[in-house]
Amino acid sequence: MLFKIRQVFIVFSLSVLLLLTSCATQAPSRFDQAQQESTQRGSSAVVKESESGGSFNQFFPPSGGGYERVYTQEKKGFAEAKLKKDGKEMAMLAISDTLNNPSAAKKFEKSTQSIGGYPAVSQGSTGTAVLVGDRYQVKVLSRDPGFSEGDRQAWLEKFDLNGLSQLK
Repeated sequence: MLFKIRQVFIVFSLSVLLLLTSCATQAPSRFDQAQQESTQRGSSAVVKESESGGSFNQFFPPSGGGYERVYTQEKKGFAEAKLKKDGKEMAMLAISDTLNNPSAAKKFEKSTQSIGGYPAVSQGSTGTAVLVGDRYQVKVLSRDPGFSEGDRQAWLEKFDLNGLSQLK
């Protein structure tokens, strides 16, 4: 008899505990506010004045010298291509419109380097970028350890930076 009472008490206690914890309100996660802001009416990740990604393709360097340029992504305000050699990905080439991310242009304000007459910055140990016309960020990211900073700079100079600066 004592065993049955103990069993009933344990089942009852667990049921009450389960009921109380399941009805408790959960604190909002740190991502809830960001989710709410990003899904509000009228919010947009890309500004209307941003250039279409397809308009950037003409400014990428052509394939050649054993390298193959393969476009991988194109969307409003951004275009990207892989640079391959012997089928191996050596680098990622990209052009982005900083109207969509104004803080991207700020890193060039204190630049002491220039490539093709445009302010340049190193981004970590694998990235080099230039800012063209105070608006377009042109970036080369190494994907292979053998693709050096000198290689990145050389490929940035192969972009039609002056042509890109005329894009409005």
